[in-house]
Amino acid sequence: MSKAFEISLAPQKLWQAINPLTFYQQGVQVGLINIGQTPQPKMEQAILDEVGSYGRQLGRIGDALEVLMKHVDRETLSAPERDVLDILQGQLAEIRRTKRALQDNDPGESGKSGGASAGDS
Repeated sequence: MSKAFEISLAPQKLWQAINPLTFYQQGVQVGLINIGQTPQPKMEQAILDEVGSYGRQLGRIGDALEVLMKHVDRETLSAPERDVLDILQGQLAEIRRTKRALQDNDPGESGKSGGASAGDS
């Protein structure tokens, strides 16, 4: 009896050796932020606990940049430099719109912001 012609696009054995020791990592990545990769993790954690989250810190920086951008004579900037400021201004406006929409849908969120910062989280 002859064997029928067979085509296989996947390997015959599908297995993977899992070594629990390889799961240990020095840091954890949450989104784009690596937690635990700092030379002073206790200091970083204290700043997060006492000053504010990364989002809140970035929001305050964004707020300060918006103030400074209002005082810049854009005519003295090159086209690429103006583009950079326009993109940042657009992102900050989008953050405000997103936060406003979330606060409108969940009134409990409005008390959590602690201010008008574009990047509070």
